[in-house]
Amino acid sequence: MNRGAILTRVGRLLTVGLVATVLLSGLATAQNMVAGDELVIGMSNAQSGPASALGQGLKQGAMVYFDKVNKAGGIHGRKIRMISYDDGYEPRNTVKNTQKLISEDKVFALFGYVGTPTSKAILPLISQEQIIYFSPFTGAEFLRNPVNRYVFNIRSSYFDEAEAQIEYLTTVAGIKGIGLFIQDDAYGLAVKGGIMRALQKREMDLIGEGRYTRNTLDVSAGLNDLKKVNPKAISMVGTYKAMATFIKEAKATGYNPSFFNVSFVGTDALIQELDGKGDGTLVTQVMPSPDDSGQQIVKQYRQDMGAAKESDLNYVSLEGYIDAVVFVEILKKAGRDLTTDSFISAAEALNYKAGDIWFSFSRDNHQALQKVYITKVAGGKAVSVH
Repeated sequence: MNRGAILTRVGRLLTVGLVATVLLSGLATAQNMVAGDELVIGMSNAQSGPASALGQGLKQGAMVYFDKVNKAGGIHGRKIRMISYDDGYEPRNTVKNTQKLISEDKVFALFGYVGTPTSKAILPLISQEQIIYFSPFTGAEFLRNPVNRYVFNIRSSYFDEAEAQIEYLTTVAGIKGIGLFIQDDAYGLAVKGGIMRALQKREMDLIGEGRYTRNTLDVSAGLNDLKKVNPKAISMVGTYKAMATFIKEAKATGYNPSFFNVSFVGTDALIQELDGKGDGTLVTQVMPSPDDSGQQIVKQYRQDMGAAKESDLNYVSLEGYIDAVVFVEILKKAGRDLTTDSFISAAEALNYKAGDIWFSFSRDNHQALQKVYITKVAGGKAVSVH
């Protein structure tokens, strides 16, 4: 064989090798394989700003459980490390943080994000990068239907909460005139979709609607819009500072309908912001009460929070804790040779009971819970009414 033929053959072999390397590299990226004795996960949520109690509480609860697991040796000998960035509940920041978590920090999964508009902004990235998006703090339907292979929700949906609200207002409270006050973005529209669905099921319609801008407390215009039509109950969709401002301003003018918030509001932070003026305010919850030690998982949460010297027990940190518990159960089932595919397979086969609560996923269902609890603010606490 002459020298030219040899060089040509070598060139072809190098090309084949290069193509194979690229293909294998692409497969590794899609699989997101985990090597070594550390599992890195990423979080971007509101650690500052008017929704900070949500991001801080979710992170606090999750870290208490992850730290407990790590002290016991981790999962299959692998410790969990969380990298967390603050996005201030602004979608543009969430996108930047998520790009950094994926491209620079090389995280295995995204965990414990907060918000509907923030989730909506990064959904294309999740599908493009084929990365796990686990337990976002939102009930938005677009994260549930159609099922996205990489998105796993723990909490009940906003459609579930909306149905529970309208059922309670119409059947238990006997109220027919219902209005809506929403954050003017994807979050507000996500819950509105559920409210409209529940009303139409009963051949009813909204009698009025008001809106406000995310990350502001400018609620007066929306309040005035609703006062003009005088609904007897208002379903409220926003964060705790703005919703507390709305309720206090309404009561100060003598307007006192039934105020009904969804769980995302952050119940304990809402009560604190209401400063004794919130009695009677209703909130749907997607987690059991953090005071209910009769629930095995709540008892475990309270014990672990106490051991970690964390005294702020609330719905949000309980949710973060529960999210971490379910995440760890899936890791156990996925085995030591952890990849994105093995995690998804383990998750879709999950049927896990913690006390009286069942957590399950399937290929056709990526929402673990469906139960909704109704609470009312009384004496500065959220008490069960239904």
